[in-house]
Amino acid sequence: MDDYNVIIRPLVTEQGMHFANVKGAYSFQVNRKANKAQIKNAVERIYGVKVDKVRTANRLGKRRRKGRTVGVTASWKKAVVYLEPEHHIDLF
Repeated sequence: MDDYNVIIRPLVTEQGMHFANVKGAYSFQVNRKANKAQIKNAVERIYGVKVDKVRTANRLGKRRRKGRTVGVTASWKKAVVYLEPEHHIDLF
């Protein structure tokens, strides 16, 4: 899997910004089939940083209703990447 297919987008939220400043932890939406090793390698190659550890969570889609029709939003995978203390990502 290509590095740019592993990392879909960075998640920029208030809580994510706080963790980036305090703990050096950055959140990304990743491909659902990607494992921790692929995520670590992709972040290191794309952003040029050293990754300490990776935590992942599968997020289930939420039920949404529009009139009588009931649907479900897409499920997705979230990865929280902890960097070595001397590294940071300028995007955040």
